[in-house]
Amino acid sequence: MFERLKAFFHHGPRQPAPLPEPDAKLALGTLLVRVARADDTYLFEEISQIDRTLSAAFGLNPVEAAKMRATCERLAREIKDDARMTALIRENVDYAHRVETVQALWQVAWADGITDAREAALVNLVEEALGVAPHDNEAARSAAVIP
Repeated sequence: MFERLKAFFHHGPRQPAPLPEPDAKLALGTLLVRVARADDTYLFEEISQIDRTLSAAFGLNPVEAAKMRATCERLAREIKDDARMTALIRENVDYAHRVETVQALWQVAWADGITDAREAALVNLVEEALGVAPHDNEAARSAAVIP
């Protein structure tokens, strides 16, 4: 038994699993995390909103949504190219769901009750890169009421 404990401590820390190749689903989660962190804070309300969004969008239970968010948090740290994430969504998601993406981004930006200019600027850039028409962006922003 002592040998097993000794072996356990001598192997060192586990290496994290390799990151998956992003797809449109992971790109959405990654952008949600980026918006939440844009103001250099990452509050419980924002995390909860991200989990609710992922759960509703992809039919996940709370644990699955939290695991997906954790993967997206790692992707957000490793992949700094917002244009790549946005392109994955634009190229693989129909227009109506891109409008829903804009709404989800605003919900995360407003989840903590404070919309920082950096959060709003990032959402505005993503809106444009997604190819969503200005009047649809405005409608999505108006519909982004936190439940």
